[in-house]
Amino acid sequence: MTEARHRAPSPPVLGDPSTWPPSTFATQVRVLAARSLKTAFGDRRLVFFGLLQPIVLLLLFSQVFNGVSTLPGVAAYQGYVNFLVPATLVNIAMTTAMSSGAGLLAEIYSGFTGRLRCMPISLSAVLVARTISDSARLGVQLLVTALASVVLLGFRPTGGVFGITAALVLTLVVGWCLSWIFVAITTWLRKAETLQMASFVVMFPLMFSSSAYMPLETMPTWLRVVSALNPLTYAIDATRALALGRPSGWSIPISLAIAAVAAAGGGWIAARTFRSPRGVTPIA
Repeated sequence: MTEARHRAPSPPVLGDPSTWPPSTFATQVRVLAARSLKTAFGDRRLVFFGLLQPIVLLLLFSQVFNGVSTLPGVAAYQGYVNFLVPATLVNIAMTTAMSSGAGLLAEIYSGFTGRLRCMPISLSAVLVARTISDSARLGVQLLVTALASVVLLGFRPTGGVFGITAALVLTLVVGWCLSWIFVAITTWLRKAETLQMASFVVMFPLMFSSSAYMPLETMPTWLRVVSALNPLTYAIDATRALALGRPSGWSIPISLAIAAVAAAGGGWIAARTFRSPRGVTPIA
């Protein structure tokens, strides 16, 4: 009896969740983002084809539209490749932003987000981690595409190292902001087929009605008006100006302002929808 009364208490079990310290929002984002990155870069074949796709598209477009290099709006760039590559970087950001929604939808259908609802984790951290991990993947794609353009296609960023670096950073910021739009669409639709159709309806008109492939001067009047109202045009013009050392005008602040509004609006809608039980439940 005496020995039992004076016996020291047993140490807490390390695996007991009640002994764990509460995690912060930053910790949750870091852990979830690392998980997404491990999944994204864990499959070498997926990484290879993900990096190869934009290079193939860039090679294809540079050859198909090479005949427009003599047009007044393109000749000043000393080659269609120099006109095309900055636009391609923005289009890669657009495509990666669209895949953010697809990645979140996969986690919803797998039941991963539903399990997180039962844990003391902020669901907003799930969304932030998804966009950050996809932005890290986008950064790798942008860097590889820019280097491949210089080596294989003769792209010459006359803006120097600072100019092309600033262009890549701007594109990365725009891509992160755009990802919130597609994340918001995902939390609203929650069905793969509908998400795919909605994403293409958003992406392709924005891409082909911008100044990405043809100068505005060569477009019909109505399409020129649409292009001037297209937010993607300002991001492309800003990226071109930085990469090629040309005057940017108001394209940089306008593109950043539009991207910030898109991120704020998309983030608010996504967080509001995702926190509801409907937001983490897939549609059959």
